[in-house]
Amino acid sequence: MLNISGSEQLYREAGAYLPGGVNSPVRAFRAVDRCPVFIDHAKDAYLYDVDGNAYIDYVCSWGPCILGHAHPRVVRAVQKACENGLTYGAPTEKETKLAKLIRACMPSMEVSRLVSSGTEAVMSAVRVARGFTGRDKIIKFRGCYHGHSDGLLVKAGSGALTQSAPDSLGVPADYARQTLVAEYNHPESVERLFAEHPGEIAALLVEPVAANMGVVLPEPGFLSFLREITRDHGTLLIFDEVITGFRLGLGGAQEYFQVTPDLTTLGKIIGGGMPVGAYGGRREIMELVAPAGPVYQAGTLSGNPLATTAGIETLTILRETAGIYEQLDQKAKRLAAAMREAYGERVCVNQAGSLLGMFFTGQRVTDYETATSSDTAAYAAYFGRMIERGIYLAPSQYEAMFVSAAHGEEEIARTCEAVRDAAKPAQAAADKTP
Repeated sequence: MLNISGSEQLYREAGAYLPGGVNSPVRAFRAVDRCPVFIDHAKDAYLYDVDGNAYIDYVCSWGPCILGHAHPRVVRAVQKACENGLTYGAPTEKETKLAKLIRACMPSMEVSRLVSSGTEAVMSAVRVARGFTGRDKIIKFRGCYHGHSDGLLVKAGSGALTQSAPDSLGVPADYARQTLVAEYNHPESVERLFAEHPGEIAALLVEPVAANMGVVLPEPGFLSFLREITRDHGTLLIFDEVITGFRLGLGGAQEYFQVTPDLTTLGKIIGGGMPVGAYGGRREIMELVAPAGPVYQAGTLSGNPLATTAGIETLTILRETAGIYEQLDQKAKRLAAAMREAYGERVCVNQAGSLLGMFFTGQRVTDYETATSSDTAAYAAYFGRMIERGIYLAPSQYEAMFVSAAHGEEEIARTCEAVRDAAKPAQAAADKTP
């Protein structure tokens, strides 16, 4: 049995000072009915907790650690930057350099604004879209997460898709009504919303790979359909690439699927894991952002010198490393194959590039409905067996698994073996079922 006595003590103490003992809900491990492990440090593909346990990490700080933890080039660059001051609240050349790197990789982001988080990036992109179109309503998809700003904490209630309801206390119902909810991978639900709200929809916001209800891939032609229908209705298409940006390739999901949005949002991967985000798109749209235009958005820490330094170094390494994305894809494919081999038809495994997810359902997972058919208790048991074997996965069925460049042959082989071992109790129970 894994000894996490130090983590248990720290969790009890944290509960007296932090809501639920954590600063972000999924860290509480409640979905897997365990005490969270408290991390002491990380290096390459590994996390090390306060009790001295080592874990092969497939959370990667929820995606940005694509090079692994504490990459020496990134660390050295940030250490040097620290010597010159942590933040200025004034312009630096590094902000422009990072924006140029982003545009070189994602040409659709002609002009970008750096912010401090993915949530802030999406919130700001929606505001710009409303300012550009002069419309108020937006469309999002059930099961897609775009940060915790008020207008995006909305899901469809039972009944008509247009009857949106807040998904959190503290979100005004009147504000939530401006957010219309469609079904991911169901074009007819999008068509219906455009038909019912002609000339009212400012933006359609989508995770091109829905990576916040597990990993759900777009069906062939779905993203192209979104591009066409938004163009036909004068609505801006926003790709939330906080997860997929620089994960599926240097050009993100828009390059991977060959669909170009009007606006794109990016998250902490462009800061090498440090707090940063960005939104950007066509110049004519982005020139509405203050001080160039009347759409206001500001931030003291936006484009701070430490985050931009880490981001420049990370993106430069990704651009310089030949074959890195092909290698990431092959590692993820090996893991996916091991999962399918071990669990057979009891699971659905979805994978794209370095993203993958295993759903404990016999159905093919293509949308919110099929994703939530998963047996979350079975996932919790699987999570427990894997962490006992030194494999750190997301503590929720509905999160992605991330592969990094630091996962070598040894780590992938160990993980595949752990998957096979973890499946044995489940297989034995299935064999006993009449």
